Amino acid sequence: MDFTKHKPVRIYTGENCLSAHPEEFRAAGRRAMIVTGAHGADACGAVADIIAALEAAGCTYIRFNRIPENPPAPLCHEAGRIAVEEGCDFIVAAGGGSALDAGKAVAGYAANPDCGPDDIFDDAKRVNPCLPVIAVPTTAGTGSEAVRYSVLTIDGGARKKTFKHVSAYPRASFVDPRYTWTLSDKYTVSTALDALAHAVESYLSPKSCPVSEEAALYAAREIWDILFRQNKSTGWTKEDRSRLSLAACAAGIAIDYTGTGFPHPLGYSLTLTRGIPHGEACAIFEGAFLCYNRLTDTGSIRIDTLADTLRTTPEEMIERIPEKSGVTLRIDPEEREALIDRVSGAGNYANSPYVISRGEMSDIYKRLFG
Repeated sequence: MDFTKHKPVRIYTGENCLSAHPEEFRAAGRRAMIVTGAHGADACGAVADIIAALEAAGCTYIRFNRIPENPPAPLCHEAGRIAVEEGCDFIVAAGGGSALDAGKAVAGYAANPDCGPDDIFDDAKRVNPCLPVIAVPTTAGTGSEAVRYSVLTIDGGARKKTFKHVSAYPRASFVDPRYTWTLSDKYTVSTALDALAHAVESYLSPKSCPVSEEAALYAAREIWDILFRQNKSTGWTKEDRSRLSLAACAAGIAIDYTGTGFPHPLGYSLTLTRGIPHGEACAIFEGAFLCYNRLTDTGSIRIDTLADTLRTTPEEMIERIPEKSGVTLRIDPEEREALIDRVSGAGNYANSPYVISRGEMSDIYKRLFG
């Protein structure tokens, strides 16, 4: 797949791709804020490479390394304020999807210093384009390096909300699989399931187009082969890591055109209340997503095509993707309805041939969690 076709973002791939392009940092600005979590981006070597590239480009920098999973909007607002105070004119975000999403939000807050934490979601209040962002993914899952989306938590962590704007696209992204070599087996599987969910949900979206379909099928085929056809008891090879990194980026390109389906909002509730990692939380609902969409002619045809591309059957996908999540929970009826309330009204529900009802959401939870 040719990643250079995704015109909003200059996507560089391969080992040492970041070190080979200090000009991207020089073109972005003169002083950067490096936005990361506490440990991962340093441990894998990404931060050292970023600092070397910044120094080669003649740029100065500061660090903000307090981004947690499910980044809170107020924390990103704080980082944006610091970026303004420190005279930063661009953002380098390195890490998993949380750090990359946070970096885009920080870029939005820094460019709009009069905005409060909730104002970033309001186009009328967020009037200035984001500062330039350079993205360096260190996981193979979210594809955030290819999209304009920034998913943040609000209301004290009770809900997720997406900030998106054309100016939030990274100006350049560096997909170097070396940064994923330190990931654990569990985290590798979880992030790969996230990317697989993106590919499946994008392919079934009514917004799909030839470009998104090419990206979705490529990503799904690569991830399915590695997760479900290969024996990983001996560990992950460098080739596996490279293929997963490219597949996750491709799946990100796919959802940039289409968005995601209902496993995402339903999964958000499990992530926020039970701490289930995002990829696993999406995967547990993927079987239901495929089952309901097979009830429509359009969905059935597209799922058959997807299964043929993966050299499997719809039935195997329906069974094995949720099984791979490893999620086992018991949720009582009262909590079940509260979890659905958290994500009611999400646009994702209409983003597939079959649109589930509130009652069907409850049925899905009941079948999965008792």
